[in-house]
Amino acid sequence: MLTENIRYLRKKYHVSQQDLADAVSVARNTIGDYERGKTEPTIQGLIRIADYFKISVDELLKVKISHQDYEIIRSKDLRVLAISVDKNNEDHIDLVETKAEAGYLDSYSDPEYIKDLPKISFPNIPAGSTFRAFEIHGDSMLPIESGSIVIASYVENLSGLKDQKTYVVVSRQEGVVYKRIQQLKDQNQLLLISDNELYKPYTIHYGEIAEMWQYYAHLSFSDSKTVFNSLLEDKLAEIKYELKIIRDQLQTD
Repeated sequence: MLTENIRYLRKKYHVSQQDLADAVSVARNTIGDYERGKTEPTIQGLIRIADYFKISVDELLKVKISHQDYEIIRSKDLRVLAISVDKNNEDHIDLVETKAEAGYLDSYSDPEYIKDLPKISFPNIPAGSTFRAFEIHGDSMLPIESGSIVIASYVENLSGLKDQKTYVVVSRQEGVVYKRIQQLKDQNQLLLISDNELYKPYTIHYGEIAEMWQYYAHLSFSDSKTVFNSLLEDKLAEIKYELKIIRDQLQTD
């Protein structure tokens, strides 16, 4: 713990080994030995290092200080959530890319995993909520197309869910999906609905839900008019197909 903490604190505050060595009155290579675990500081050395970084000796020896840059949210219904914060103690927006979904399901509460997620910034994010970004895939929520980034706020309690609103739903059964929801409280289930009518709704039990994130905004990377036109063309083709079936039935009758 000590070797990792010294190395982490030095890098966090952009302190060179020489700067730290000068501050605590040891040789530069001695700091390197501390960080590699080859030697340990004396009691006086520990006190000087702790004073330099304005922490206690106890923290330096016993606490994984890198984890103090992460906050653990414990919700009533859902699971433990790790989030990263910047040097001003403000939330980063961690991005869960499609390729990272499998790992995300296993490592939601591991600060080391969250630390390695890409970070994005977004203007005017409301204070008091925790936000995360998810890359969506597939065309079930058109006109929001595959590859778009959905920015959503963490739902701490399932009682706060709102019918006909869209959410990122995280579960072992379905993975990470973005859907419109309808609560089936008498069955302890949610009905997950796609905006693209080609996809049928399906249910998920409350007990299978790991996380819920309510839609706040999204980032799209293509011409929205082109996407709309494509969606319109698909809808017209569907209508033509249904009319053909009706016409064929009338001719048969």
